[in-house]
Parts: sequence; structure tokens; C-alpha cells
Amino acid sequence: MLIGEYHYNLDNKGRVALPAKMRHELGETVVITRGLDSCLFVYPKKEWELLLTHLANLPLSQANSRAFSRFMLAGAVEAEIDQQGRVLIPDYLRKFAGLNKKVVIAGVNNRLEIWDENLWNEYRLKTERDANDIAEKLINFGI
Repeated sequence: MLIGEYHYNLDNKGRVALPAKMRHELGETVVITRGLDSCLFVYPKKEWELLLTHLANLPLSQANSRAFSRFMLAGAVEAEIDQQGRVLIPDYLRKFAGLNKKVVIAGVNNRLEIWDENLWNEYRLKTERDANDIAEKLINFGI
């Protein structure tokens, strides 16, 4: 399980260290793709394979299914974790997520999310403020 909030810096080549305690679970190769809410999603290979299965089962005849599959897959890249535990984030993904020097890596169960620190702080504060309302809306999901 990938959980927690970690603060890191991107280096001048666009690399970021992944949390040491998560590296074993992530494996040697991860998949980085555009995420929702202006962040990047980082999947261990086994979780990426599960997502691919779900995406393949979406109805091809529906425009939203095609659009979401393209969104997730067209920008995805496999990234090797180097000896220092870093991954290289391609420039187009850094631009998509608005990543600057300071980033936050958030563990979200089966994936990591990489956020620009300022965007993360805004999102976190809004979510903390709205937590009760959000929880009430999830009652139909058994939470």
C-alpha cells in the first residue's frame, strides 16, 4: 500500500527521488502518466496492467471512453528507477502538471501522485475544508 505525503525537489534534469520506503513495492520500473486534478499518476507495473484491463473494457463506441483512454495512455511513459531511487519525468509531463522545483509525492493506495507543491497545498486546504461534505456524498459507496 502506497500512502503518505513526501516533499522533494526536482533536479535540473527533471528527476525526482521516490520515497525510499515505497521503492520495493514500486519495483524497478514504473509508469508515469497524466493524472486528474493537474497532477501526475505513477503506477507500479502490476497496477498499470490492471488499469489497462479496465480501460480495454470501456465501450469503444462512447466518446468519453475513447477520450479517457487517450488521456491516460497517449502520454504514458515507462520510467526506470535509478540507483539513487530517482525517476526522470519527461518535459511534457512536467509541463502538464505545472511542476516547478518543489514537488509533493502523495501515496494514494495503488499509485503515487506527483504534484507541484503550490497546487498540492491549494488542493489539500480545499479538501480539508470540504471533507465533511465530501464524506456525505460518498455514503452510497459504503464509506
